[in-house]
Amino acid sequence: MTAEIPLAPQGAHRLFGGRLAHAEAFTAILADTGVSHGLIGPREVPILWERHVLNCAVIEDAFEADARVVDVGSGAGLPGIAVAIARPDLDIHLVEPMLRRTEWLTTTVEDLGLDNVTVHRGRAEEFHDVLQARYVTARAVARLDKLARWCLPLVTPGGSMIAMKGRAAAEELESATKVLRRLGVTSSRVTPHGDGLVDEPTLTVDSVKASS
Repeated sequence: MTAEIPLAPQGAHRLFGGRLAHAEAFTAILADTGVSHGLIGPREVPILWERHVLNCAVIEDAFEADARVVDVGSGAGLPGIAVAIARPDLDIHLVEPMLRRTEWLTTTVEDLGLDNVTVHRGRAEEFHDVLQARYVTARAVARLDKLARWCLPLVTPGGSMIAMKGRAAAEELESATKVLRRLGVTSSRVTPHGDGLVDEPTLTVDSVKASS
């Protein structure tokens, strides 16, 4: 039996607004088939909003209006689907190598009626000459230096890699600075998201790719 899903917190009401029902439906799917497919641990169900859905959706403020965003290693659609719900203006592309996960993502996107999301099966490296976007994001995929090698080739000149990181974001950025520079990054910074919406802000390392 699926654990009871908590009611959406006030932060979710403020962030999702009129699209809260979509976010609630996504959370319910995560608690159901997300668990049975091994994408979410059963013990995560009671904290789905704070740990996953809202925690990911708050990075929506990193993206300009109507931009294309690639989510590498999308897994359970985090952050891609959460952001797509909060920002229907964005063109979201989910990149995931595992067939079982891409099938789940495709079904979930269809069930939620998200017409701004496209699912791609494959590793990020397979799309370096195929898929380009102003923004590329990822969550819990790899350390920053390795992640940059996978993601930055997908970023258009002048665009940004928005890497979701935990409390050690600043330390990880410091250790990866030389690698980022070699890969064409002109500037990087740690950005907090979700002030007033989540108890602890979500941190991203935002790395801007050279414009030429």
